[in-house]
Amino acid sequence: MCVDEPGDRVVAEVCEQQGVTIKNIEGDGGQLTHDPSKNTAGVAAKSVLALLGVSRGVNLTIYKNLPLASGLGSSAASSVAAALAVNALFGSQLTCEELLPACLDGEAAVSGRHADNVGPCLFGGITLISGTHSPHIHRLPIPVSLHLALITPSILVPTAVARSVLPSLIPLSAMVSQTSAVACLVDAIYRNDIAAMGRAMECDSVIEPARAHLMPFLNNMRELAHQCGAAGLVISGAGPTLCAVCSQFEIAESVGRKLGLAYKNAGIESVSRCAHLSANGARVVSVS
Repeated sequence: MCVDEPGDRVVAEVCEQQGVTIKNIEGDGGQLTHDPSKNTAGVAAKSVLALLGVSRGVNLTIYKNLPLASGLGSSAASSVAAALAVNALFGSQLTCEELLPACLDGEAAVSGRHADNVGPCLFGGITLISGTHSPHIHRLPIPVSLHLALITPSILVPTAVARSVLPSLIPLSAMVSQTSAVACLVDAIYRNDIAAMGRAMECDSVIEPARAHLMPFLNNMRELAHQCGAAGLVISGAGPTLCAVCSQFEIAESVGRKLGLAYKNAGIESVSRCAHLSANGARVVSVS
């Protein structure tokens, strides 16, 4: 899913020096590299220049509004933002479908070549992704009155660690349960049934059980979210962000407030946000 906020912002400017230069990065606490060959935004920007056949260079300024290693698709957000900014700088010649390979190049530099986060960020809404080409990215309807509470505790769960705990073999019974849950989720989305959507998302029998020990108080937080009226609470991406699916904005606000307080009482700082889905995904805004 692509949420309306928070999101990264990338400003692209034409420069005489060929290639891509990362002029500045704000909001990352000094953690991200300025080397454009290793930075997701830099790699995506270079790929767009190649697709356009442009010989001139670009300077990038990256504003990181998404927390790093949070399970919110931070690397994909920067990759997509950079690709759109550079494309816009030279007249928006490429469609989103044509920009997808460049965005994937950026994501691949730090997180592997997959469209799990790039797809919804680039195309918007809720996406069903079965591959890395645009025909494999299917946009699903957005249920009316879908609200999200995103709670990010201040703990470190690197994506590499979250992936390392996943099982290499899955029992047949777990596979049957998992595919059933996916089918129920798609059905719930098409029927605009947020309660069923939350239930289906909580039926993960493969990924969540393997990662649960990395998320402090996961079961307690889920129980508390339900008490506040949430339809379901799941790990967002690789974590540690938790995502509560709610049918009203007031419920999402309550979930964020109560879970934030619960983390605080446990000695863990956190940031809570209420979010809606962005139907159109990343967007271009001209700057003077």
